[in-house]
Amino acid sequence: MAGAVEVDVPAPAAANGGACCHAAKGPGYATPLEAMEKGPREKLIYVTCVYNGTGINKPDYLATVDLDPNSPTYSQVIHRLPVTHIGDELHHSGWNSCSSCHGDPSAKRRFLILPSLLSGRVYVVDTATDPRAPSLHKVVQAEDIAEKTGLGFPHTSHCLASGDIMISCLGDKEGNAAGNGFLLLDSEFNVKGRWEKPGHSPLFGYDFWYQPRHKTMISSTWGAPAAFRTGFNLQHVQDGLYGRHLHVYDWPGGELKQTLDLGDTGLLPLEVRFLHDPSKDTGYVGCALTSNMVRFFKTADGSWSHEVAIDVKPLKVRNWILPEMPGLITDFVISLDDRYLYLVNWLHGDIRQYNIEDPAKPVLAGQVWVGGLLQKGSDVVYVTDDGQEEQYNVPQVKGHRLRGGPQMIQLSLDGKRIYVTNSLFSRWDEQFYGDDLVKKGSHMLQIDVDTEKGGLAINPNFFVDFSKEPDGPALAHEMRYPGGDCTSDIWI
Repeated sequence: MAGAVEVDVPAPAAANGGACCHAAKGPGYATPLEAMEKGPREKLIYVTCVYNGTGINKPDYLATVDLDPNSPTYSQVIHRLPVTHIGDELHHSGWNSCSSCHGDPSAKRRFLILPSLLSGRVYVVDTATDPRAPSLHKVVQAEDIAEKTGLGFPHTSHCLASGDIMISCLGDKEGNAAGNGFLLLDSEFNVKGRWEKPGHSPLFGYDFWYQPRHKTMISSTWGAPAAFRTGFNLQHVQDGLYGRHLHVYDWPGGELKQTLDLGDTGLLPLEVRFLHDPSKDTGYVGCALTSNMVRFFKTADGSWSHEVAIDVKPLKVRNWILPEMPGLITDFVISLDDRYLYLVNWLHGDIRQYNIEDPAKPVLAGQVWVGGLLQKGSDVVYVTDDGQEEQYNVPQVKGHRLRGGPQMIQLSLDGKRIYVTNSLFSRWDEQFYGDDLVKKGSHMLQIDVDTEKGGLAINPNFFVDFSKEPDGPALAHEMRYPGGDCTSDIWI
């Protein structure tokens, strides 16, 4: 049915537009450092969980996980909210209101926005009425979105200071990249239209981040939904069905100002983040296939440029589909003080910590292996420079062998804990990790961070096992704290 399905929950007051006034008490925090220094320790986290592609004919759901070490249900799923349809592929999520609305005391962080990557629906979840047991508030149907905007395959959701919600969409409803762009929902979650000006759509869609003081939004480019939804095919890269560009937009005007071609060192640019300090004019994008972190920055003439800041070398391997295996950087986060960057290599299996106090020259400060295709016991081995076959030692956690590789990560506000899940996208999970992940399900880990000297270590007491879910093993993806985090909140 076209249109929106509503559940009878009162809607919040619409956020006012305009600049932020830090004396007011809207959602979030006045500055990133205030969030880091005064934000409470996380006690709950919301995790998107997927049944699509697993052979289990059930709706995807939002899991609530207990993160309180003093709780009897610590490290357990305490609530599950199934969505209304089968086959959605819940993926990323965002808030109706965040720190960009801190200057508006009428704005409330109440609703979590859940775009469905494959079906095109957008679910709106009330997390404020009972944070431990969220409830469905509204469903924005794919037909309504497509009819009014032509958009499909919604991905990243960010709130705007105006009270609107902006969602990147990766194509049209048929999966053609040429139809991609940015969806706007109003504060009542009605389809408002497109954000970008006519004729200013990007080549491909994926993630985006805005930095209002520099009047700039930058978006990244995964690929055409018609290509990636069937699994990864290297020929599709050669055929031009995957991205290698960043798009620089005027903010908030929606005019495409510049396209940065990242070249052969920037294939499949995915997550994109500015530094949290809103005065800074630099950030990073993780390029999955070439496994590079590319830094973008404003130049003296006001245009934007880029350079490779971190290069994760591919490994020579045996018993795999290719002679070399990329790390496949699929996610990264930046600490709220802009001191550390953390990235994951989904195929190699490691999480890395880099000191980025000099953003142009990151320094490796910590590393830990939490899975991957090259762990001991796997059929795949990597070959050292002297021809020796090697594999990585990956410890068990609470008696469990670690499946898949580190995929999505979330950092605590104080920067001392990383949470990690292992599912990328159900079809790619099946292709690269097979039944070991898709049929046995995901898990979630917690990594302790040394923020003084650098270093990462697995917490041996934390393991959320999604193989034991009531409806069967599920695939866990993105994570959100009820009060916001370093990948949901933007400061203006």
